[in-house]
Amino acid sequence: MTVRVVIVDDQALVRAGFRMVLDSQPDLEVVGEAIDGADALRLLSRVEADVVVMDIRMPTMDGVEATRRLCADRPAGPPRVLVLTTFDTEADAFAALRAGASGFLLKNVPPEELLAAIRVVAEGDSVVAPSITRRLLDRFAGQLGTTPGEDPRLAQLTEREREILLLVAQGLANAEIAERVHVAEATVKTHVGRILAKLQLRDRVQAVVLAYESGLVVPGAESGRTT
Repeated sequence: MTVRVVIVDDQALVRAGFRMVLDSQPDLEVVGEAIDGADALRLLSRVEADVVVMDIRMPTMDGVEATRRLCADRPAGPPRVLVLTTFDTEADAFAALRAGASGFLLKNVPPEELLAAIRVVAEGDSVVAPSITRRLLDRFAGQLGTTPGEDPRLAQLTEREREILLLVAQGLANAEIAERVHVAEATVKTHVGRILAKLQLRDRVQAVVLAYESGLVVPGAESGRTT
C-alpha cells in the first residue's frame, strides 16, 4: 500500500531534499508540496494524503496553527501530521503535539529514520518514544495553559486501563508495561487501543498529553500518580 505524503516547508531546498529521499521508496509517494501552513491547508482541501511532513517555523501560518486546523477538521482520519523541529524549537514541537500532531523529529534526522517515522505515523501510531515525550512534557509543563483537573473522559476507563494509561504517560513502552503488570505484550496493546478509542484520541502522544493535562501524571515527578 502506497503512503501518500505532503511536504510543508518554506525552504525549497529542504522540500527538494525530502522529496528525493521519499521518491526513492516504492511504498511512499509525494503527492504535493506547500510553502507554509495556509498553503498546506489549501492543498489538502483538494489532495488526499496519509501523512503531512510539517515544518514548524514558516511565514503566513506556522506549522502549529496548520496542524491545529487540520486535526480539528479531520479528528478521526488522515492525514496524520509529523512535525519537524530543531533543537531550539522544542516548545513549538510540544505545542504541535497538543494541536494533534502524531509526533516530531529533528530536521537533521537521518533519512532512514525519517522514512521509518512516516511509515509508523501512516499506520496510526506515534513516532515519539514515550520516554522522549515525557521529558518534553516535563520541560514545558508550564505551558499547558490549564489547571490540572480530572478529565471527565477518564471515568470511562476501567481500573486496569487507567493503570496502563498512567504507565504509558510515565514513558514505558508496551513490553515494559507488560512486564510491570504481568500480562502479555499483546494484551497491553489491546488495552492501549481501547484507551485511545474511549478517550477519542489519535495516538499515544495525545494520551500522554491528556494524562499530564488532567493531573494523572505530575510534571517533573519521578513517577506518576492517580487522581
